[in-house]
Amino acid sequence: MLRVACCCKMSTTPGPLCPKFVPVEQREVTSIIKPAGFKFSLVSYNILAQVYVKSSYFPHSPSRCLRWKARSQAILNVLKGLEADFLCLQEVDEFDYFYKKNMEQLGYASIYVQRSGKKQDGCAIFYKQNNAELVLEETIDYNDLVDIVKDGKSASTDTHEKLLVNGNNDNSGVDPKCDQAERGDPNDPLVRLKRDCVGIMAAFRLRDPSCHHVIIANTHLYWDPEWIDVKIAQAKYLLSRLDKFKDLVSEKFDCSPPIIVAGDFNSVPGDKVYQYIVSGTSSTEPEATEDLPTPLSSVYKLIGGEPEFTNCTPGFTGTLDYIFFSPSGDIKPVSYLQLPGLESPEVSGGLPNYVHPSDHLPIGAEFDVEP
Repeated sequence: MLRVACCCKMSTTPGPLCPKFVPVEQREVTSIIKPAGFKFSLVSYNILAQVYVKSSYFPHSPSRCLRWKARSQAILNVLKGLEADFLCLQEVDEFDYFYKKNMEQLGYASIYVQRSGKKQDGCAIFYKQNNAELVLEETIDYNDLVDIVKDGKSASTDTHEKLLVNGNNDNSGVDPKCDQAERGDPNDPLVRLKRDCVGIMAAFRLRDPSCHHVIIANTHLYWDPEWIDVKIAQAKYLLSRLDKFKDLVSEKFDCSPPIIVAGDFNSVPGDKVYQYIVSGTSSTEPEATEDLPTPLSSVYKLIGGEPEFTNCTPGFTGTLDYIFFSPSGDIKPVSYLQLPGLESPEVSGGLPNYVHPSDHLPIGAEFDVEP
């Protein structure tokens, strides 16, 4: 795990920088590349909801780059420059007013789910209509876990309650944007699970010669580093819903779609949430073999290692964002979005700044589709 504070000097470069996709070279995965194959690209990006942008949260950032007029255009310019076929965005507010119509002008259609309760942001998937057709979608509300535990539908309700009362420490960063008082009584497992977090999953028919189907999910898990049990409960629910959704898509369209799961998981590489997603088990709650979800692989891990960081503030610098995929499917990563290193002047002093309009960096991959 990398936990390093950024340097003190702030970059004042006017205008945002757009990272580029670079090919995977001299690695095992390159052996499957077919030059004439159909490819599509996907980017995951926590764009930082404007409702959370306050100088008190980001005292290290120049006030001008925090203003909505400047940030909105900077984010739009980054998204335009990425030219990705799919954009999985977290912390999206101003969806109807700004993002939906502006992205439509760039050729993107979209689906969106807003967080529960009074939260004003949510998760969105934008997709280029020329390259993909939406055929099925479902939203994920992690507050459903409250009813699952309450109604006794979970096979491990007792274990859930034990986890939720005790809690466990995690190593991910503290989010200054979240009010501690919102959490409620930490000793009540039902209150503890109600975090107003959401996700969205959708099946797309690619416009390749074989009309392959692919499932793409986008999510944002709970932030608190001391509430690892809640994050694991959310991860379990996410993968359980994905398995059911895959069965539905497979039956409805007579296919075996690969899965891509992107988002801000508020978890660092190798922690319990990360391990559960890639293996189906965690040291917190061992799983029976028959209950294991479909194992997923991290794109960046597969091609050489997780990024040094995807979130950068003076208080915390580390990797919280991931793109996972089902490695046994018909897709293989062939290029990835290059990220700056810790010594890069464009991240000096912490984010957001004039170069990066969010406190997170976008991550991305290009996938080759097997014919």
